[in-house]
Amino acid sequence: MSPLDLDEDVLSSLLPMLVLGPVALAALAAVVPPRLRPALGVGSAAVVAATTAVVVGGLVRAEGGELELALAGWEAPLGIVLRADGASGALLALTATVGVAVTAYALGGDEVTGGPAFWPLWLALWAALNGVYLAGDLFNTYVALELLTVAAVALVALGGRRAAAPALRYLFVAVVGSLLFLLAVALVYGQTGVLDYALAADRLQDGPLLGTVLALTLVGMAAKMALLPLHSWLPVAHPAAPAAVSALLSALVVKAALFVLWRVWFDLGAAAEGNPVREGLALASAIAGTVAVFWGGLMALRKQRLKQIVAYSTVAQIGYLALVLRLADPLAPDAVAAAGWSGGFVLVLAHGLAKAAMFLAVGTLAHAYGTDHLSGLRGAVTHMPMTVAAVGIAGVSLAGLPPTFGFVAKWQLLTAALGRDEWWVVAVLLLGGLVTFGYTAAMVRATFDPPGNPDVEAPAVRVPAVLAVVPFLLALASVVFGVFTADVVTLVASSAPGGDLP
Repeated sequence: MSPLDLDEDVLSSLLPMLVLGPVALAALAAVVPPRLRPALGVGSAAVVAATTAVVVGGLVRAEGGELELALAGWEAPLGIVLRADGASGALLALTATVGVAVTAYALGGDEVTGGPAFWPLWLALWAALNGVYLAGDLFNTYVALELLTVAAVALVALGGRRAAAPALRYLFVAVVGSLLFLLAVALVYGQTGVLDYALAADRLQDGPLLGTVLALTLVGMAAKMALLPLHSWLPVAHPAAPAAVSALLSALVVKAALFVLWRVWFDLGAAAEGNPVREGLALASAIAGTVAVFWGGLMALRKQRLKQIVAYSTVAQIGYLALVLRLADPLAPDAVAAAGWSGGFVLVLAHGLAKAAMFLAVGTLAHAYGTDHLSGLRGAVTHMPMTVAAVGIAGVSLAGLPPTFGFVAKWQLLTAALGRDEWWVVAVLLLGGLVTFGYTAAMVRATFDPPGNPDVEAPAVRVPAVLAVVPFLLALASVVFGVFTADVVTLVASSAPGGDLP
């Protein structure tokens, strides 16, 4: 029998391993000698990724597209319930894919990780990410978010003395976001007496309290996901953090906050469908996202350092995801709502792959040349073609050009925008893609050989092959999933608001 054909009860029993397993491995990594941590990290990544593959593969075949487990047999509201659906399954798969890649990349040395402390912190981060995606109640979502914050801030601080101030800024913003979300959780419990998502959704009633819950969650998660104007921590944290950490922050950490926002908005906020407050918040999110797309993109065009360019690119790309609150409205026709939801979620996955590839490639260039300034990268396309190709391919996916994964996502979002007659959103998607292509072209152009001087010097440091191969493979995955994307769209559409939409 194939591991993917396991009984649903057996598959459900694996859900705790995706959270508790990395926690135990992180604790082990913290106490073993530093020289053993890379080997332990590789083994841990292999185990967690294999378990994720079995769960996600079984999830696709599960009746109703969902797995659920009540820990120790205690059902909600008394017990802790873990749930996995199409959306959480897709993010578990993204986390495992990027996680394996970053783990392999981290074997390149302390220069790209910040030191041996990277390994236990990274495994703790992985546990927190899986905890966010699998938590069946609001309180454990909050707990997982706090573990995620602590691990992410500590990882940023591995950048050394220059990373201390950015890490503290990130900590302050993230804690404020958590407190706002905790207040929203308290309001839900005060009205319903439960914290389980499904039970709370049945008991919540439309009114000022629900509007307040949505507003608090929107602002709190916007701070954690760096949605403009609450983005100030991200452009300083990325350049200060080691390359492997920057990839984790952009590809995975901000996605956890986005997942929580969407879950509260579409599950708990279902009772407020058509409410003017909910509609106003969705419009405000879309406006903030629009400004972020262009402001972040223009800032990326102005910067002269690779990591700053890619950091502001993340600010811009988060803007697209803020549009989903409006485009995936279940009150819209089914096909339109499905396109908005699946487009937004596929964009999350496409952004995760492309941004991980881009940050890792940029880190490789900076390590090899001793700088990430554009003026110091002449000749890199000759001496490090695979790394430069990773930057270019990832940028093409972020711009939404065919045949990449990003193109599939933006096509879905365009379909939703046209179905809702939101022509201004169409303009944002198209013009934002041009800006993305512009700063990607600027980064690639900086690596060309100087005119009339083909014998440009090689980089100062000869980097291990893994530092070039890993980002290139991630970038290549952005193309592969763009071609073979039907199963991914089907998986995420199964968890769309209102049920399995066409």
